[in-house]
Amino acid sequence: MLHGTGAFDAGSDDRSLDRACDGTLAQDGLRTALHSSHLSADDEGDGDYLAACSVHNSASGPQGSSLELKLRWSSAAAPSGTLAWYDEDYNGVKAQAAPLGHGWSGVVRYDSGTYQVMVALDCVNQKSKALVAYGDLLGTANSATLGGLGRVTTETAQKTAEKFGCQAKTGKRLTGLSAARLGTPGTAKPLRQAEGSCVALRGTTAARNATPEVMEYPADPDAPQTNCYLVTKTGKPGYGLYAYYGAAAKDFLTSERGHLKKGYGPTGSDRDYAWATATCPQSAQPAVFVLYHLYDRDTDSYPVPHHSATFAEFALKAFADHETTQRGCTAVHMMSRA
Repeated sequence: MLHGTGAFDAGSDDRSLDRACDGTLAQDGLRTALHSSHLSADDEGDGDYLAACSVHNSASGPQGSSLELKLRWSSAAAPSGTLAWYDEDYNGVKAQAAPLGHGWSGVVRYDSGTYQVMVALDCVNQKSKALVAYGDLLGTANSATLGGLGRVTTETAQKTAEKFGCQAKTGKRLTGLSAARLGTPGTAKPLRQAEGSCVALRGTTAARNATPEVMEYPADPDAPQTNCYLVTKTGKPGYGLYAYYGAAAKDFLTSERGHLKKGYGPTGSDRDYAWATATCPQSAQPAVFVLYHLYDRDTDSYPVPHHSATFAEFALKAFADHETTQRGCTAVHMMSRA
């Protein structure tokens, strides 16, 4: 648990950084993330986490920025705030997550002006456990600042895992991270050109089911989340396909448990979805694969008006089969909606 309470000695910024997050804050990348060399840290004292701290630059107004870090064990109940990222997986592309790359089990997320790096380090000596870290950047975001956020988050997670005896596979030092997001103009391409997270859908009947285009991220077998969007000819995401692994799968199920049994969409009707599971070697937690019939809040409608349950199960099976092959997982088990 946290030992600090409140702000550190304002006259010793370096000491405050050294003590932050129970002494595990990695400082490589902080100054890049916050574009300042004048930084101070506070411990947050959040009992829901193993450690939590924030770092601020001294600027005010538009130049002011801060970085928040929170760390927890996947074996503990997930705080509600960490589950919010899974709550809108049926809402257009809002649940998207870009892989960190560089061998890290992590993703970059964006919502309402905030970028978050999430990394989940599976403990190879404790297969039911992972060290999960969240780094949120509040302020100017570009490739350089996101790269700094990525370094702080991944390296703090690595230091914390080592401190508590969690033997984990880690990646290489992160440099710049792209701030690009799916859903913006020019991010859709023809289905036949899919080569990343949507490549498994390339040979399917998606084009004949009102989604002739895709939005995808690069394929990454280390990422704890993979997402692919099947898109209409007007550029609207019609179906979202998601794969979750390890701690991300556990948190997704915690967030969506009620919905997967009998969920309700944004207009009060039952959500249309298909889902599946698989056993993967990296974690004791089964992987989860989900397809949602997506809703578009801009038009208060479904871009694909008529949902096909047959197509949904076929598309999800193709997606999940490809994912499990890349990860060394065992056969996909399609789940009943009952």
